[in-house]
Amino acid sequence: MAMRLTLTTMIFLVGCSAAIAAPAQDAILPASVIFATSTGYWENDGNAPDIERAPTAAESVSAPQGKRHGYYKLFAVRQPDRTSKVYLQQVAQTETGPAIASTVELQEISDLKPYVTDIRPENSSGISKQPGLFATIYLKTDPAAEPDGWTVLIDEFGDITIEKATN
Repeated sequence: MAMRLTLTTMIFLVGCSAAIAAPAQDAILPASVIFATSTGYWENDGNAPDIERAPTAAESVSAPQGKRHGYYKLFAVRQPDRTSKVYLQQVAQTETGPAIASTVELQEISDLKPYVTDIRPENSSGISKQPGLFATIYLKTDPAAEPDGWTVLIDEFGDITIEKATN
């Protein structure tokens, strides 16, 4: 009986270690995405354009008829030189689940060639029911420096403001 328990335990442990060591082929999020937050709320009548600075129509889903709503996603993607590019997405809530409505690079941040150290929403209580977004991106322009905060603000009209945070 003791030998059987030991053999069963060994088989279990081998199975667990194989599962842990297996490559992540089903990765949902690329390893280069280093920080992300979903926050804020947007809605429109279905005729309004997605984020105004969206680079191409190919990156947007076709607008369904009627009122649309969803939330924003703000994320940093690490580049080969260890700096980051920062993107803003509008995620639409659809009958079949979330769908990316548009993606835009926040060029004002990416142009700084930042080392992003964190991205935080205004609060952690979930997606707001009031239109807009407020989040802070913490970044360094020199890897040895202390991080600075930069705010990303989207008002109820969809206008985007990006500026260095003031304390």
